[in-house]
Amino acid sequence: MARRPLILLSNDDGVEGEGLRAVHPYLQKIGRVVVCAPDRERSGTGHSLTLTRPLRVKKLARDVYAVDGTPTDAVMVAVHGLLKKRKPDILVSGINWGPNLCDDITYSGTVAAAMEGMLLGISSIAVSLATRNHRKPSWGVAAQFTVRLARFVLKNGLPEDTFLNVNVPNSRNAKPDRYAITTQGRRIYEDVLYEKIDPRGKPYYWIAGSEGKLRGGKSNDLLAVKRGVISVTPLHLDLTHYKVMDKLIHIKL
Repeated sequence: MARRPLILLSNDDGVEGEGLRAVHPYLQKIGRVVVCAPDRERSGTGHSLTLTRPLRVKKLARDVYAVDGTPTDAVMVAVHGLLKKRKPDILVSGINWGPNLCDDITYSGTVAAAMEGMLLGISSIAVSLATRNHRKPSWGVAAQFTVRLARFVLKNGLPEDTFLNVNVPNSRNAKPDRYAITTQGRRIYEDVLYEKIDPRGKPYYWIAGSEGKLRGGKSNDLLAVKRGVISVTPLHLDLTHYKVMDKLIHIKL
């Protein structure tokens, strides 16, 4: 009898995050799910590691662990510690509350967890519900598509050094079978930094930003989500600009 797939589930919203709790029972239908996630929200931490203090792990239930660190920390602890006797067959990061589109993926702890899984040789996907509306998140379609995609990846694998970034529209028109393979868009924010004065008369700054100009082809992730289509973007970590490299290699400094 074949072993059930081992699924590592993490996120950046914290181990009690709604999206993680929503997708958990769906993934349990196709394999054993081990949750190892930050003990609190760690949005915007990117691909950061905790190197200046020890990490603490708390077991909350069977196969559910909380780590007092970043999403990348949680994946490292799970793979090299909790699951060192058996590497996960797939890593699912999410479901994140909010979009991870365009340049925002460089800040995303959700994407970073999948990135770390890929670096550790695990087929990995990051999934986000592309909405800022905290009152009416609809997890059903995102969870159904996550399982559908996980089944495909478990059966077929992913190319080397590649992981998938998924963004699901929070729309009535969104369906698990309405998806597109997309490119990563480029979005330039406006009004990125706000300066305010606190009650004691001292200035402080708030990093925010309104949606600005969009760059990229018609097949980019943001445009797909705006059309109500699930975006699936294959990502990899080779940041080398080969065209520029070919030009620079002939230049004498």
